[in-house]
Amino acid sequence: WKMLVLTLTLLFIPLKAENPACRLHAKPDVPQHSKNGDIIIGGIFSFHITPLKTKNLRHIVNIKEFLFAQTMIFATEEINNNPDLLPNVSLGYKIYDDCRSMSLAIRRAMSLLNGQEESNSSFSSNSCEKPSSVNAIIGLSDSSATKGHTVSISYYATCACLSDKKEFPTFFRTIPSDYYQSKALAQIVKYFGWTWIGAIRTDRDYGNIGMATFLDIVQQEGVCVEYSEAIVRATPREKILKIVDVIKRSTSKVVVVFASYVDLEFLIQELLTQKVFGLQWVGSEGWISNEYLAIPENYKVLGGAIGCVINNDIIPGLQEFFQNISPSDIPDDSNYNQTARAATGLKDLRQLNIQYADVPELRITSNVYKAMYAIAHSLHKIYECQEGQGPFENKTCANKTKIEPWQLIQYMKNVNFTTKYGEKVYFDENGDPIARYDLVNWQLSKEDQNKDFITLFYLKLNTVIKILPSFTLRFPQFTSKVLKSVCSESCHPGTRKAIQKGKPVCCFDCLPCAEGEINSVDCIKCNLEYKANEKRDKCILKETEFLSFGEIMGILLVIFSLLGTCMTIAVALVFFLYRDTPIVRANNSELSFLLLLSLALCFLCSLTFIGQPSDWSCMLRHTAFGITFVMCISCVLGKTIVVLMAFRATLPGNNIMKWFGPAQQRLSVFSLSFIQILICALWLIVSPPFPNRNMKHYKDRIILECDLGSVAVFYAVLGYIGLLSSMCFLLSFLARKLPDNFNEAKYITFSMLIFCAVWVTFIPAYISSPGKYTVAVEIFAILASSFGLLFCIFFPKCHIILLKPENNTKKHLMGKMVS
Repeated sequence: WKMLVLTLTLLFIPLKAENPACRLHAKPDVPQHSKNGDIIIGGIFSFHITPLKTKNLRHIVNIKEFLFAQTMIFATEEINNNPDLLPNVSLGYKIYDDCRSMSLAIRRAMSLLNGQEESNSSFSSNSCEKPSSVNAIIGLSDSSATKGHTVSISYYATCACLSDKKEFPTFFRTIPSDYYQSKALAQIVKYFGWTWIGAIRTDRDYGNIGMATFLDIVQQEGVCVEYSEAIVRATPREKILKIVDVIKRSTSKVVVVFASYVDLEFLIQELLTQKVFGLQWVGSEGWISNEYLAIPENYKVLGGAIGCVINNDIIPGLQEFFQNISPSDIPDDSNYNQTARAATGLKDLRQLNIQYADVPELRITSNVYKAMYAIAHSLHKIYECQEGQGPFENKTCANKTKIEPWQLIQYMKNVNFTTKYGEKVYFDENGDPIARYDLVNWQLSKEDQNKDFITLFYLKLNTVIKILPSFTLRFPQFTSKVLKSVCSESCHPGTRKAIQKGKPVCCFDCLPCAEGEINSVDCIKCNLEYKANEKRDKCILKETEFLSFGEIMGILLVIFSLLGTCMTIAVALVFFLYRDTPIVRANNSELSFLLLLSLALCFLCSLTFIGQPSDWSCMLRHTAFGITFVMCISCVLGKTIVVLMAFRATLPGNNIMKWFGPAQQRLSVFSLSFIQILICALWLIVSPPFPNRNMKHYKDRIILECDLGSVAVFYAVLGYIGLLSSMCFLLSFLARKLPDNFNEAKYITFSMLIFCAVWVTFIPAYISSPGKYTVAVEIFAILASSFGLLFCIFFPKCHIILLKPENNTKKHLMGKMVS
């Protein structure tokens, strides 16, 4: 409105009060097309444009815009001939040419708003204001020019800024906002997997706002922009050359252009000159279907381009109307019309063989058509209004003889009708229509080598894009293969992205994932019970590990355990058969049989360490081990004490054996074993061993093991065994040189030496051995110490019993050792 007031001040200068009249400052503007009627509708179109290459001509005809104006005339005649729409009311029109000039467009808009008649009676003494001569204006085609005035229905202005109802409360349009086009272009980029693009825009509202919206959307989808350049029609060649150099040096293969064709032409020419070919162009409707760009020469640069165009609607009867247009219908302007006709060289528009359904730019005709009908339906509602049922204050209706623009706007907001070709027309709260687009692909016709726009598929927002099977996409270099445009290739399985310093997120290096991690955008650590597969693209369950009966090591340990048990039973059988011989009776046969029983249990308890741990096996293996070994050491300790006491009893007057007879020996074994039983009972009550899934020791497998529960009690069990073993070793060491042919103490000493050596080396081996080998070490220690006791204590006696029976006499056993 500020621009309107300024223009109004410049165009209209009132005279002095003594001659109250309003006179025009300049020559009146004459409409190119006009028709009287009860209601006048204004139209502003760009019939002529300033040529870009031809210096000797001031203007050339813009056939496209001329046909848009003819569509307005066609719609007006159709409405006037429709008895059901605005009956007894005729529509007229005033159509102006703005020559694609913003200043001229505003001037022509003022002409439509205020009229140009000179009058002395219609104004106040100091004002040139008068009622508007038109009720609505259809136009303009340019977004920036449209911002010059707001009371209009645009068929071509797409700037998203125009949806702001605070700034443009009376603006409507029949073409979708660029916001939806930006979303559609973003869908295209995402659909083809392009993540590394360049961006070029018109340095005006259309390009700046449209590209900003597009970039916001695609960057949220992970798309990166290598460069973003702005151009305008008057861009200096130095700037054009700089942009071309940026494109040539870039690594992105996709260029998204949100621009009008007049701004893009010089850039395309320079790219053609420097032979910058093979890029994938993605374009907005401002240029993607423009007939001036779509020529075989430009195909070398733009071949395979993809973009959005307005959805195609075929208006019945419009093609025939176009074909009846003659050159005399072209607006007559004394300044340039004859020159324009010479430039176009047209004798008859029928020579164009206009097939507007096949010409993408003529899709806009339906927007002009719908704009005219939207006005007509709004006016129809005004004329239908009954007093007391109106939309205004006190339910009043508009004055049908003097309809104010703001009253028409109120009805426009609620307009809702269906065209005769089946499209539903209405405006949302921002004055925008429903958004519908077709997608086009630049393909070169094989027959005549002329441009050929082929509609590939219907693109509906918020849905998945699907290529129709009846169409074949063509990409640059005449191929059907989609160009790949990425800053960095996707990381292979087992690697992760590491963003390159100072570059967008699409530029990255691929670093191997750590063990136990799989890759996505970043390496993701698998859950503790899972590990990465060989490709490191999926987490799989870890293998479980425990010492099983089926593996070789488990089988060998079972064999040795059963062998030890059998050998112990065999020794017990020999001792039982020769129980009355001196060598068996020499050192308390009861302790010998109790020791053999304990050794058999020691061999058998090692079996509880093999197999998958369970609650009962974990509690049994450690407690059984602790108790049976204490029984063994208690028996050996008892035998050692008996040896010492026996030699002491041979001294005159020494009656010590009565204090350590068989009953006392049994009591000592029971007492010492009972202490271990109490320790194990306390262990089971306070914190018993339990099966555990150890996932910390190895990253690639799970160790099934028995957790000790209370480590302190476990070491108390071992410590008690160690204490008894040390006592036994010390006593047997003291008795090793007692004079006797069969001094059992020296064999006990050697057996305890083996026992202590095994268990001293067991502790570091137990701590350092991983997984199932920990269990194997513990079983080995049990078997080794058990075999040591069995061999050292009982095999010498069995040797005498079975192989040297002559030595199995009391006389021989009591004989003095030869020193």
